[in-house]
Amino acid sequence: MKHKKILNDPVYGFVSIPYGIIFELVEHPWFQRLRRIKQTSLTHLVYPGALHTRFHHALGALHLMQQAIEVLRSKGIEITEAEGEAACIAILLHDIGHGPFSHTLEHTLINVHHEALSIYFMEALNESFGGQLSQAIAIFKDEYPKKFLHQLVSGQLDMDRLDYLNRDSFFTGVHEGVIGYDRIIKMLSVHQGELVVEEKGIYSIEKFLIARRLMYWQVYLHKTVLSAELMLVAVLKRAKELVRASVDVPASPALNFFLQQEISESDFEQNRNAFLARFASLDDFDITFALKTWYEHPDRILSYLSKGLLDRKLFRLEFHYFPFAADYVAQIQEQVLAIFGENETALPYLVLKGSESNSAYRKFKDEIKILHKNGKVLPMSESSDYDIQSKEVVKYYLCYPKMDKK
Repeated sequence: MKHKKILNDPVYGFVSIPYGIIFELVEHPWFQRLRRIKQTSLTHLVYPGALHTRFHHALGALHLMQQAIEVLRSKGIEITEAEGEAACIAILLHDIGHGPFSHTLEHTLINVHHEALSIYFMEALNESFGGQLSQAIAIFKDEYPKKFLHQLVSGQLDMDRLDYLNRDSFFTGVHEGVIGYDRIIKMLSVHQGELVVEEKGIYSIEKFLIARRLMYWQVYLHKTVLSAELMLVAVLKRAKELVRASVDVPASPALNFFLQQEISESDFEQNRNAFLARFASLDDFDITFALKTWYEHPDRILSYLSKGLLDRKLFRLEFHYFPFAADYVAQIQEQVLAIFGENETALPYLVLKGSESNSAYRKFKDEIKILHKNGKVLPMSESSDYDIQSKEVVKYYLCYPKMDKK
């Protein structure tokens, strides 16, 4: 048995990192960068304790993966040492492609999904480590024969979700998100190569689905959190517009690179290592430094948005279950322009509208499978007497400055 590095995690207590390739990956600068990226973006503006990082989350997901592998092996499921290590590497690096403030700026600074970036990082690391990540990449991309290993990394009941619900609930103090992760893992098994949950664990799965739904609307899509995130997107878009109009917008070299040009997936495909190096130098601190620098910028919109985020003077956000009437939106736009003395070119930065959606459970793809005592395997939607909410809930938002404040 390999020696392990022991860490004290506030959620799980003592967790371990095996020495060898896994420990070396944790020590790598690209992984250490995750210490400087908040797990829940600007959620701390509503829940002050939510200052945990992607680094915390990745190690927590690794811990749960180790537990899941141990449970499956105890039930006679064959998982070789190499496969177990590969699955651990895949979950450890599953979020390494996240940029500053996690999902918030995902398509603002760079038009590449974080999972695609994670694969680019893994492939580059694989070259650096002499091919030791090949199996992990195959598992991550669902190209490995044992599908259940991929499902532990990415699925409706993966170690990623089990950790972030438990961890985000812990740091926000929102107890509705607490799940019986340990019982869920104990109930895992494999049937015909796919991950299943033993029938005894069905109520823990129901609680997991309810917790996920509540956490999305109470935390991740809380209207004040969403307001702050929309303002952050707006300020970065404004900065990009000004930079491309040759206006001086001071920023760190890492951020300045992405303000000056549009980066797409084809750029990474053509010159992967160069763009990864640029992206890996970018984190939350670059954005925070920029906001402080732009606080007194001559451009009123850039300055106003930066001040609002730093001083927590956030926009009002209205949620409706139906689109806002055009005349109501026009009325808000007129009031905002009148107060701010701006023309219509300012509207995309001061009156923000759109929609957010969430479904607690997907019935149409990769359902959670329940292994019943009679040996039958049925999808969760046919196994539970609880009416699982699979319907997608859509909420429309209108976000704008509070009229009595500039």
